[in-house]
Amino acid sequence: RLTAFLAKKREYDHKSSVVCLSSEYRGLVKHTGGCHCGAVRFEVWASPDLHVFNCNCSICTKKQNRHFIVPASRFKLLKGADNLRTYTFNTHRAQHTFCKTCGVQSFYTPRSNPDGYGIAPHCLDDGTVRTIITEDINGKEWEKAVKEHKTIRDMSKP
Repeated sequence: RLTAFLAKKREYDHKSSVVCLSSEYRGLVKHTGGCHCGAVRFEVWASPDLHVFNCNCSICTKKQNRHFIVPASRFKLLKGADNLRTYTFNTHRAQHTFCKTCGVQSFYTPRSNPDGYGIAPHCLDDGTVRTIITEDINGKEWEKAVKEHKTIRDMSKP
């Protein structure tokens, strides 16, 4: 069992692109991902252990928008800016971006963190995610949920 665990850990460590660029990136890995058709591609520096939100607001429910939040400084769009379209509603603070070709939203700008990005973990390439912890958030009562949440607003801060 230990041999199998160590072999899997070596495989994970090899794929995870762990680099110490600065203290801001310590313990983070470079994840890459994109939409279904490949027109939109991005990279994001985040923990290999993802804290994913499962929101029950009207749009997140309809599109099954599970996401983790990162600061804008840790996100880089590699290609596809001209292929992105944006949908907004209500307060128009959340920017729901999606690929105009395949319709997939691989990332967006959340209302809770307009200075960061919400990344869809199911749009990441294989090999860099170690674990996923999912937290339900009551987006039907958005203002109350965000006000009471102890860490969500800080997730887009480096």
